[in-house]
Amino acid sequence: MTHPLLKTYKVGFIGAGHMAQALIKGMVESKLLRPDQILVSNRTPGKPLKLKELYQIQTREHNEQIVEECDIVILAMKPQDLPQAMANLASAFNENQIVISLAAGITMRSLQKMIPQPRLVRLMPNTPSLIGRGVLGVLANKKDEVVTEITKDLFSGLGVILELETEDQFDALMISCSSGTGFVFEMMMYWQDWIIEHGFTPEQAKMMTIETFVGASLLAAQSAGVDIEELQQRVTSKKGVTAAGLNSMRELEIERALRISFEKAALRSQEIARQT
Repeated sequence: MTHPLLKTYKVGFIGAGHMAQALIKGMVESKLLRPDQILVSNRTPGKPLKLKELYQIQTREHNEQIVEECDIVILAMKPQDLPQAMANLASAFNENQIVISLAAGITMRSLQKMIPQPRLVRLMPNTPSLIGRGVLGVLANKKDEVVTEITKDLFSGLGVILELETEDQFDALMISCSSGTGFVFEMMMYWQDWIIEHGFTPEQAKMMTIETFVGASLLAAQSAGVDIEELQQRVTSKKGVTAAGLNSMRELEIERALRISFEKAALRSQEIARQT
């Protein structure tokens, strides 16, 4: 059951990029909020006007208006733009507001220094949230069941929501699920290119690649009590074709390459945190 306060709250977005657009789409289409409960501001007016046209939400010219009018404020600007924006807005917030930051790399400690008054939440969605199949992590600055419940309800139409306890968990979810979506697309590109080299059209290769990844994921999702290693063993016979390919992947240390990619992303997140 949706938290009753959401029926009366106004939710404001500062920033109207891809993720803000996905969140607004999910909120409106799930009928969780009425369009008149959602407000958006942005440095340039084009994106908010497009959102207004699509979903009949409200737009505001200035960020200050969002803070003054909304019970929940979602910080959806780029991480590098957030400190300056908060410097101009800090005094406008109040202790009853819930502020949800989507900014990667900006820690809860930094947020509390910038805006100490409101109840703070870090949220990390990934782009499959666009189709309701996202993995979203929620980290609150203090144990507040009402804030956590409202936040989870607000984004419930976008996918699976995990309540996190530490910044380390938050970063791990961001890298594995948010950045990780990009890593999966990279592998899909390799799949597609190899198939094209063997005589298939780009359209056929894309379809074959997508269905292989979707099929494997759904099979894993629908195999209750069976871990992924067991599913792999079921398609691998000793000295067979699959085994030959897997042995090569292991000799080439694909796992090591992926782990290094994860760690590089983590280092970049830490670098952004230091810069802010």
